Amino acid sequence: MNYKESSYYKIFRLIIIIVFCILVVLGAVIISVSSAIYQRSQLNSLKASGELFISYISDAYHEAPDIYIDTAERLGSKLAQERQIRLFMYDENGVCLVCADGEPESTPALSSQMREQLGDADYLDLNTSTVSQSVPALTFGRKSREPDIPYYIIAYQTTDDVEAFTFVIFVIYIVFALAAMAVCYAFFRYKTRKYIEYELQLLKITGQYAKGDFSEKLLPTELSANLQLISDHVNAVASRIEKSEETSSTFIANVSHELRTPMTTIGGFVDGILDGTIKKSRQQEYLILVSQEIQRLRILITSMLNMSRFEAGTMRPNFRETNLTDLVIKVVLMFEKNIEAKELQIEELDSSRLTAVVDADLMQQVVYNLVENAVKFVNKGGTLSFRFDKKDNICIVGIRNTGEGLKDSEIQQVFDRFYKTDSSRGKDKTGLGLGLSISRKIVHLHNGHIVVKSVYGEYTEFQIQIPADPTKSGPIKKI
Repeated sequence: MNYKESSYYKIFRLIIIIVFCILVVLGAVIISVSSAIYQRSQLNSLKASGELFISYISDAYHEAPDIYIDTAERLGSKLAQERQIRLFMYDENGVCLVCADGEPESTPALSSQMREQLGDADYLDLNTSTVSQSVPALTFGRKSREPDIPYYIIAYQTTDDVEAFTFVIFVIYIVFALAAMAVCYAFFRYKTRKYIEYELQLLKITGQYAKGDFSEKLLPTELSANLQLISDHVNAVASRIEKSEETSSTFIANVSHELRTPMTTIGGFVDGILDGTIKKSRQQEYLILVSQEIQRLRILITSMLNMSRFEAGTMRPNFRETNLTDLVIKVVLMFEKNIEAKELQIEELDSSRLTAVVDADLMQQVVYNLVENAVKFVNKGGTLSFRFDKKDNICIVGIRNTGEGLKDSEIQQVFDRFYKTDSSRGKDKTGLGLGLSISRKIVHLHNGHIVVKSVYGEYTEFQIQIPADPTKSGPIKKI
């Protein structure tokens, strides 16, 4: 992935554009406001000079009415030299009496519009219409407020100071804006670069995951809590997929072996009967073994189909009253050969009759899985004991085997799909790790629980606890 194709780079670029626009708008506002404030101060200064001129003219008129015009010309020249202010004095008809240039005769008359405007109020603003060549100038105008002296005063001042001040503010702000832009660029680039590197790492590793390579994991990040959670979740998903692939491979290998073993046995026995290798006197014995292997195949295939149906949510039990004691005895007889090979003792199998409303086929699968488990992990010469009980309308079927037992940590995971304890891996090389998971799902369909109790180094016991009639009661509590 190209650096500039990153979503974080696009965000970085957008931030820089936004910062630039903010600085431009802010600069325009600051420069405009500063210039307007300075211009207003200059206008007020011009007004003060104009009022000073009017005050002197009034005093001069009262002291020497004949020569007050000369006094006005001298004062106007002084103000022009000291403050760069051009003063004009007009009579009531708009004829120039005192001119800043010293030539009132050649100065145009004051317009009637301006005279009318000054008759209403003072004029104080930027003006371009009353100055030659339309050069902008700060302007102050007032009509005499003394009835004895009907005249108008107009004072002009150039905008050079205002323009110089505005230029200085502009230069200062440009320096500030460039510095601010550089700082923002460096800061956001530094921050964004870390996010981009994280995004590139995420893209690279998820690309490897898509190809089935789970050798790398996302490293911890301090960028944000959410990104750390994303890293943790992606790593967890990768670990789960990796584990799932391993268990799936093991599952396929075990299924192949589990199917091949009974099929090989069945094929061998059938061929032996057909070609006469097995004598007629023993054919019945071998046909019983074939029947048992077929039953084993049926349960194995049913287990895999039921797992799919459980996951799809389409499993619907067919409830009917069933003798659970007889069902357990029937399953135990299927393991007669294994029981004899391990020289096991069977206890409490001849208990009183226990009945319940269950799906007989599904419950047989549960019992088969538990008995198979018990026979596999019981110690040689050990004991298989069974329990049939009923308490508060709850039927209990217990299957216990002596032997190594389970650790506390293993009890928490023993019902997980494909899970095998460390000790069982050596003893059960062909099991699918599905039996207990399927058994628990079936018992839950009967509104019951399957409970495991174990003392490590002594025994393991699985109990099926179901209501006598699941169709008439809801889920029960564990006993």
